[in-house]
Amino acid sequence: MVRRIPSRQRNARVTREPDRGTFVRLGLLLLCGLTLAGGFVYAGVQHFAALRLGYETQNLRKVRDGLAEDNRRFLLEREAMASPGRLERAARQLGMQPMQASQIDPLKSIARGSVDKNPASQNVIAGSPVKNPPIKVIRQSKPPTKPSSPPGNLMQARTR
Repeated sequence: MVRRIPSRQRNARVTREPDRGTFVRLGLLLLCGLTLAGGFVYAGVQHFAALRLGYETQNLRKVRDGLAEDNRRFLLEREAMASPGRLERAARQLGMQPMQASQIDPLKSIARGSVDKNPASQNVIAGSPVKNPPIKVIRQSKPPTKPSSPPGNLMQARTR
């Protein structure tokens, strides 16, 4: 076995040369890592936002279904309230009576068209009797019976 004795001769100091590319590589690695981590954070935020919106959509669907059911129920109630039998009972409770044949005046329905155009008839107070103004009959002369000729600048269509 050989025994080694440390030499008494000192070696020259060894120094390392600085590698300028190391900092560039480390910076690029840091940038890529931050980009990757940011992508994961962004994906997580989007995932939880989608979950939250899904829950909100589900709650809104429940509300919509409840409102649609209420709407159907209200329509049925309105139809029941507006049924002819119920309206007739309510009218009798108010003291109204069915219309009789002697109360129907066919001339009033013809005159009503001209009265509705009169602005004074729109200011009638509810419950007060409506008085129709007298109807003026305007007679017009009869049109001539001979056929009219076409205007001078128009020509008759040709027939084949």
